[in-house]
Amino acid sequence: MDSTSSRQHPDTTLTPTTIKRVQQGVAAANHRSVTQTIAEVLQRLEAIAQGHPETRVHALIRRCVLRSLIHVLFRVRMENLHRIPEKPAILAANHLHHLDPLLLLGELPTHPHYYVLGDARTLYNKFWKRLTLGLVGGVIPLKRIWKEEIAVMEAAKAGREDLMELATAIEETVPTGGDIQTLRQIERIVLGILSQGDGLVLFPEGRLGSAEGHLHLPLKRGTVIYALRAGVPIVPVAIIGTHDLYLRKDLTVRFGEPLYFAQTSRINRQEVDTALEVLQNAMLNLLPTNYQEPPGPKVLRNFLNHMLL
Repeated sequence: MDSTSSRQHPDTTLTPTTIKRVQQGVAAANHRSVTQTIAEVLQRLEAIAQGHPETRVHALIRRCVLRSLIHVLFRVRMENLHRIPEKPAILAANHLHHLDPLLLLGELPTHPHYYVLGDARTLYNKFWKRLTLGLVGGVIPLKRIWKEEIAVMEAAKAGREDLMELATAIEETVPTGGDIQTLRQIERIVLGILSQGDGLVLFPEGRLGSAEGHLHLPLKRGTVIYALRAGVPIVPVAIIGTHDLYLRKDLTVRFGEPLYFAQTSRINRQEVDTALEVLQNAMLNLLPTNYQEPPGPKVLRNFLNHMLL
């Protein structure tokens, strides 16, 4: 869910499919129910970060709802689940599909209560998503611009007249997510959640992966910065099999040993770079080196690969 690129077109090639995806994203940015839901969720999360108690669905109910949906469609195997500490931690996972956050939230232990940081418009762009996430909770919506949208604006500036109107709509309505106010709000929420004894799921690639067993490098620095400031361990996670989905496919979630770093409020670049390299190597070591897609029919492949867009 921490994704800014299309699964089919990670290089942001401006095909009709990509342009349609951008048009849908702009529509979501202008949709009253979407923007209202995002604002309400962020307001509740800010209150939690300030120490106010949260009225939320019990993690067992969340787990049951998500599992009942996912296990009907796929076969899920969890490896080394015992490596997750029974205290606040950040789970750092690779990202292959929009299903990944829901897969993790449905399988993680009920204590601590985990939240996942994900793209706001992808999370809430459809009614059934807003309904489901309103029930299960556990999501921190991140308002930001997509790489495809940036590509559209660059193409329009380069002379693509057919994209001028769409590019203008992007500039006028889509939040970039890079302003100080937004960044500070997300930081307050993240650090507040960790300080309250809950956990966090992050996707440090910052985009969807293009192939099984690979990471988009370098990883984003935010995961390490949050861990250093909060003084919590990072658990590396490998998600295997979600890049290309079809009915009853085998999916694997593999957990590594927790990584511990000294807590500090005065973070320097060397500390961040060193910790980031440790995390990167730990994630790479969990991923398969010779992944092969299983042979045979792939029932509901198109539907399952697009259902969360």
